[in-house]
Amino acid sequence: WYAGNTMYNVYNKKAANMIHAHWFVAAAQLVVGMVWSVTMWATGLRKKPNLTAADITACIPIGLMACISHAGSVLAMGMGAVSFAQIVKACEPVFAAVVGLIVPPMDVKPMLAYAMLIPIIGGVGLACIKEGKGVDINVAAFGYASLANLAAALKGKLGGSVTKALKGDKSKNMDSANVYAVMNFISFFFTVPMVVIAEGSTLKEEWDHACEEHGAQALITNIALSGFFFYVYNEFAFAFTAQVGAVTSSVLNTAKRVIIIVVSSVMFMEPMTKNTVMGSAIAIIGTFGYSLASKAKAAPKKKTS
Repeated sequence: WYAGNTMYNVYNKKAANMIHAHWFVAAAQLVVGMVWSVTMWATGLRKKPNLTAADITACIPIGLMACISHAGSVLAMGMGAVSFAQIVKACEPVFAAVVGLIVPPMDVKPMLAYAMLIPIIGGVGLACIKEGKGVDINVAAFGYASLANLAAALKGKLGGSVTKALKGDKSKNMDSANVYAVMNFISFFFTVPMVVIAEGSTLKEEWDHACEEHGAQALITNIALSGFFFYVYNEFAFAFTAQVGAVTSSVLNTAKRVIIIVVSSVMFMEPMTKNTVMGSAIAIIGTFGYSLASKAKAAPKKKTS
């Protein structure tokens, strides 16, 4: 899971640096996962999903949010530093908290969880302040990372009951791996129109330029490996987090973000100022605190005689 997530971020950034067609890169990554899933089903290594038209229809909104979340992350990391995108993505609990209150059924967290949003927002704000320059952010990267956060929050909100129902019906063969595979397919079908709209007119020119400058083999390799690691790390994450407790999951997710920020900063020589380090640390600790507080079970009330 950790290795796959780290390698995905590395190869995704390499691909994004080679070709300025980020919607295309996002779509191509999903294709790799689709090929993997079809191969697993065709060889019998994994049972095929047995879904009705109604089941697929129920999954469409979740797949749409998965599309926006994935593409938003790819665009954010393509237009800015990987470390900066990860720092902004630490704000995801803020979006999840707001969505939980606005989108029915209302999901009210303990007050301590909402208090943890303060260091998250404050930490991200501090990371955006450059010494001697004031607030200095990559607006496009910030916007796309925030869009990814909103979509991820909506995906979690909309998908909870649907995926639980699908997993609960054994006849549908929808374990964690197949749930993710189906969402991957739906996400791809939503991504393709955006490739056509946003990059269709310039895609061939961008591709030819990238091949001429970097070589077709290197470009295809980076896109393919980013797609492979994207699918593998998500599949492992789905399976692993379902087997461990809430606290363990929170610890691992927090550590994962730290590792990505450190590795990307070293590999891509992304500058980390004092404010960036302090801000990202505060935001990540706040995210960890929010995860623990939101998953904490309320103490049972004592019965009065």
